[in-house]
This record gives sequence, structure tokens and C-alpha cells, in this order.
Amino acid sequence: MSGGASEIHKIYGVIAEFSSAEQLVAGARRARAEGYRRVDAYAPFAVEDLPEALDLPKSRIPLIMFAGGIGGAATGLGMQYYASLVSYPINIGGRPQNSWPAFIPPAFELMIFFAVVSGLLALFFTLHLPAVYHPVFNHPDFRRASRDGFFLSIEAADDLFNLEGTSRFLHTLAPLSVKEVEK
Repeated sequence: MSGGASEIHKIYGVIAEFSSAEQLVAGARRARAEGYRRVDAYAPFAVEDLPEALDLPKSRIPLIMFAGGIGGAATGLGMQYYASLVSYPINIGGRPQNSWPAFIPPAFELMIFFAVVSGLLALFFTLHLPAVYHPVFNHPDFRRASRDGFFLSIEAADDLFNLEGTSRFLHTLAPLSVKEVEK
């Protein structure tokens, strides 16, 4: 490892640019197979095999949205039940006060609203948004990740990270370029 410890602490990691999504997925698989665990990939569109190649955990957002929807429906039904039977019990024409068919449309609307809001909040929390700064933004060509660039980064915090060794490994993947990324 060249340089002192202070030089290593300035480095976020090493990033490689690829020309296609297939190369990116192949590179991610090889990096995981080599034992690297602090690996991330950036692409301008969703790449189908990339989450499996990076061994990412399954998202919990659908479960959170389901729980939000159930909570919204329960809230809607509970509010209407309370209003009709407890707070303002008005008997008009002998109809039942707990008329659940009339409660369904507002409960459905609250179910959708709570599910969407909980999903949006879970998405923001999961993705650490809003992200004003990330060290990979220091890469001179990284803005291409939102247009036509495919990038694979290995963080210096990885247990196997060695600046020269990791750079050599990334060069074996035949990328367009391999560059160090500073913090």
C-alpha cells in the first residue's frame, strides 16, 4: 500500500466505469466473488440482475406500505365508527348507526393515502435522501451515471481494500477507466 495512513483516510474508494450494463453486472458479480462487500453500482436505469449481483437485501418498502395501508383503513373505519356511534349518534329512519358499507369509500381513500405516504417516507429513509453530497460525486465523469455511464465502486472501508490491489482487480474487469475517489 503506497502512501501513509493519512493518504488512505482521504480516499473514499476506487470507481470503475463500464460501457454497458452487462459489463457492470459481470463486474459486480466478480467483485462479490473476490470477497469485496462494500461494493456499489450506479447506472442510468434499473438493471435487472444488478441487485442479485450485489447481493442486496430484499426491500422492506412493500411491507411498510402494506402496514401503512392497513393502518389507514383502520383509522378511516375507526374515525367513522366513533363519529357515528359515540360522538354524534343520530338515528334517522331506523337505519343502523354502524353502517359499514357507507364507511368503505372513506376508509379506502385513507388506506391509499397512508400506504403512499408511508412508502414515500420509507423510500426517502432507505435511500438516505435528500443526498446533497456523496464522495462519488467527486469523480469527474460521474454525472454520466444519470445519462449513459455505468459505474462500480469499491469503498476503502471494505476489509479487503488495498489501493493498488483493488485498482488492479478493477482493471482486470476491462473497464473504460479506473480512478480513485477522494472523500
